[in-house]
Amino acid sequence: MLTILLAHAVATALAPLLVYRWGRNAFYPLALVPLGSLVWVVLNWPGAGQAKTADVQWVPELSMNITLRFDSLAAILSVLVLGIGALVLFYCGDYFHHRDGRMENRLPSFAAEMVAFSGTMFGLVVSDNMLVLYVFWELTSVLSFLLVGHYAERATSRRAATQALLVTTFGGLAMLVGIVVLGNIAGTYLLSELIAAPPTGVAAAVGLVLILVGALSKSAIVPMHFWLPGAMAAPTPVSAYLHAAAMVKAGVYLIARMTPGFSDSPIWRPTVITLGLLTMLLAGWRAVREYDLKLILAFGTVSQLGLITVMVGGGGSDMMLAGLAMLVAHAMFKATLFMVVGIIDHATGTRDIRRLAWLGDRAKPLLVIAVLATASMAALPPFFGFVAKEADFETVLYSPALGSAAPFVLTGIVLGSVFTTIYSLRFLFGAFGRKGLAKPSKRVAELHRPPFTFLIPPGILAVAGLVFGMWPSRLDDVLADYADTVPGGVDYDLALWHGVGLPLILSIVVLGVGTAAYVGREQLRRVRTAPTPLGNADHIYDAVVRALDVLSVRVTAITQRGSIPATQSAILATLVAVPSVGLAFGARDRPNFAVWDLPLHAVVALVMLAAAFGLTVMRNRLASALLVGVTGYGCGVIFALHGAPDLALTQFLVETLTLVIFVLVLRTLPAEADHAHVGAHRLPRAVLALAVGATVTALASFAAAARTGISVSELLPDAAYFEGHGANTVNVLLVDIRAWDTMGEIMVLLVAATGVTSMVFRHRRFGTPPRVADAGQPDIGRIAAFINISPAVGDITWLRGSDLRDPQHRSLVLEVATRIIFPLIMVLSVYFFFAGHNTPGGGFAGGLTAGLAVVLRYIAGGRYELGETLPFDAGRVLGAGLTLSAGTAVTSLLFGAPALSSALIEFDVPVLGTVKFVTSLFFDAGVYLIVLGLVLDVLRSLGARLDVELAESSPVRRRSQVRAR
Repeated sequence: MLTILLAHAVATALAPLLVYRWGRNAFYPLALVPLGSLVWVVLNWPGAGQAKTADVQWVPELSMNITLRFDSLAAILSVLVLGIGALVLFYCGDYFHHRDGRMENRLPSFAAEMVAFSGTMFGLVVSDNMLVLYVFWELTSVLSFLLVGHYAERATSRRAATQALLVTTFGGLAMLVGIVVLGNIAGTYLLSELIAAPPTGVAAAVGLVLILVGALSKSAIVPMHFWLPGAMAAPTPVSAYLHAAAMVKAGVYLIARMTPGFSDSPIWRPTVITLGLLTMLLAGWRAVREYDLKLILAFGTVSQLGLITVMVGGGGSDMMLAGLAMLVAHAMFKATLFMVVGIIDHATGTRDIRRLAWLGDRAKPLLVIAVLATASMAALPPFFGFVAKEADFETVLYSPALGSAAPFVLTGIVLGSVFTTIYSLRFLFGAFGRKGLAKPSKRVAELHRPPFTFLIPPGILAVAGLVFGMWPSRLDDVLADYADTVPGGVDYDLALWHGVGLPLILSIVVLGVGTAAYVGREQLRRVRTAPTPLGNADHIYDAVVRALDVLSVRVTAITQRGSIPATQSAILATLVAVPSVGLAFGARDRPNFAVWDLPLHAVVALVMLAAAFGLTVMRNRLASALLVGVTGYGCGVIFALHGAPDLALTQFLVETLTLVIFVLVLRTLPAEADHAHVGAHRLPRAVLALAVGATVTALASFAAAARTGISVSELLPDAAYFEGHGANTVNVLLVDIRAWDTMGEIMVLLVAATGVTSMVFRHRRFGTPPRVADAGQPDIGRIAAFINISPAVGDITWLRGSDLRDPQHRSLVLEVATRIIFPLIMVLSVYFFFAGHNTPGGGFAGGLTAGLAVVLRYIAGGRYELGETLPFDAGRVLGAGLTLSAGTAVTSLLFGAPALSSALIEFDVPVLGTVKFVTSLFFDAGVYLIVLGLVLDVLRSLGARLDVELAESSPVRRRSQVRAR
């Protein structure tokens, strides 16, 4: 199972390259990946009551182990996912054949997404851990969004993709909450254990309803059914695979998976059966009113999904067997018909049945395939659709699980089946009939005959529906293995002929009434009502989205008024109010307030208090920034006095870099704040600041007093030394023990750097800092007339970039000092990086030190010196750091170790002796590069770019330009 997932991952990565190399023909070798996986499924088919398992240990404390389970139900769905996936990929090779010979621009990504979807669906159906299942669940939503929005230039595609994503993601989030609720109650997140011992109670019922919301939204069950017809804006292979055979089956699969344990829950059966029947009837009614072939099939799919939901969720082994039979039959005939529609659209350029006439005469092989699949959809013997529909009728009629509700459920299924017959005839005759015309319609007359290979995938599925209909016993054995796990029900076998009985009579009635309704459609059209029953869900969705847009604008207008102080005040007020209420009304221990441990602490505290008080009366912005720095440096001193040199070092470096960023930004603001504005808000801001400080202090004291167990800090030194192979607990904590936290933090750094730079540059995000050779280019800034860019021979140039600075901004002492100090700081940075695993330092501290060295060069030499110091694109430095850090995690998994775990490597070197090397050094190197790239990005945007804008706007600059002219 893990090999299949890995094979799909590799194929996904290679798919764009193959498409670039071979064009649409790349789909043929890509189809071999799910086909080969299908071979494994067949060869490793689990026996009755048996299951193959795989378990990869990953964060077991959070129940995040990758636990896979391959039983009979997973095998059935795997055949559909992989088998139809292989056929659809083969089908894509001809579908994307364009007469002008050009390849679609988005075809490489489309191929990767289709292969990825195949692997993701396989991962979903074999996941036993519900949290892992949720990850695959959401991946299918994301891939569906990308595939539905394949034609991104079309507004309809973008809208359909967004709609599908919003609906399915909403359901997925609800399902996640339900998973957490049930998992916590049951004490396990494994589906197999949860179903074997299902929890009960109000909380369990709530969790169960939330999971049903996710399942019903994914399978397009009322009231969340409207996204599926809209998704027909996707290319036809997507409709044939995701929206007929795979993705929409995910919700049905989850219901079928949970039915053995929860079918007797008071909330389960009424919800599943009521919504399923309503979906079958409402979508069937919509299908008989459509003129687009894909929409007829789309609403038909929704209707059939309602029927399958009723059967697999109603309870009892007999209904489960019939439901699985309908699931398999539907996947075969509906995928076939969608591919037939793709061929029709490809050959005629239309899917409108009003523009198609005589197509059956012009494309007889396609007609034969469509007749076979449509006959199965309409439940005609001897096709498997008939076998499944008869099973539905009989098992519902005699199911002990339904009891007195059986006649009502059967009546709903019969009415829905009448609609199925009508839209089946509407599809077949609408696409292939002569329509009473003497000659073919214009579109059919200009028909481009499809190649034979185009017909192979739908032909295989159409013939399969006939073969399994005539010999259903093999499928009966396969499907019964899982159906027998559902308690209750009567003994029932799938067969083409069960003799004359009520199910056969109902089948004849359904076909007769449906055919009569189709033949007399002209008379029925006169009496039909114009409004759609229960309204139009698509319009309701639009109204809800518009209302949410209006609400968000109004809420934003109230809460986000463009004032940073107001927004920050609201956040800090919430920080004070919420914990204070909790402390006032909740249980708490008596805190132990310690004023200070050493007299020196009091001195540092007084300095910090004086700086904080000075902030409240200071108007000069630069002086205020410096006073903020004093409080930060004071914290660093306290860290050092408490024996935390790593924290102190990091605090000093971060505070220095933050101070530099403050200074860079403050250049664009007036030197002093408005006195009237500051005076009006000084007192409330001071009160809020005191309240925040008091709240944080109280929280820390109460939290420390509430501890009952051993502090984790007492365990970390041994864990760092014996498991992380380092004596510096802080650095080992960052790069090994809690490396996932560090990974998240560097992601935040990347987002922050990208956001700041994008706002400053607006139009061009990436690029290298300007160099001396770039001087004079339009986007770098013109050279002032008073600057000499050709110094005389013999002049000493301490920093190359300083020659292009305004002389009044140069400092010879600073340039000389920078030239001498810069190499020393870089050596110190490298020392921090390599020594950080055992002594104070590490990648973060080393990167900050190197960043400060670059800041020094920039301050001394200007924006051109920045390019001379680090002539690299900051985005590439950030990307290299992220790749190195993430690659460390992936490499650990490949060697069978938990992600981001480190290994100790020892080897002997002449002279030096034994050298110990820890693989977490690579992760630390990534952190080093990300911090350095962040500093470079900030200097390039808030420094070099603002230098240009300030220089262009300065009066001296304008006068020099006038003199030059």
